[in-house]
Amino acid sequence: MPNPVFVLHDHRKPRPHFDLRLEEEGVLRSWALPKGLPTSNHHDRLAIAVPDHDLDHATYSDDNKSVADHGTWTLMSRTDRRFVFQLHGERGVRRYALIDTGRDWLLHLTKEQPEQ
Repeated sequence: MPNPVFVLHDHRKPRPHFDLRLEEEGVLRSWALPKGLPTSNHHDRLAIAVPDHDLDHATYSDDNKSVADHGTWTLMSRTDRRFVFQLHGERGVRRYALIDTGRDWLLHLTKEQPEQ
């Protein structure tokens, strides 16, 4: 079975933001990222859970939304409140953690990164 897909959408309206979508159980689990993916492990980014999307949304774009990155993802570890995963995208391989704060989510770039 192939690895599940991910897509990072770049939205320009109504406000500029990104959406991270991870394929799981036949849908794309989705989080809005007002400031995009974290670029440092010292600064987490807010990730707001949004409704799941159909898998065909992984390749969707229009005048206000484009695909910023896409590829596959691998689950590294998971608990009730945190899961660690690697994105295997066009920009390379990066490892992140999504952390459930009980109110929203935080997206964290992990300190340990895969060899490039």
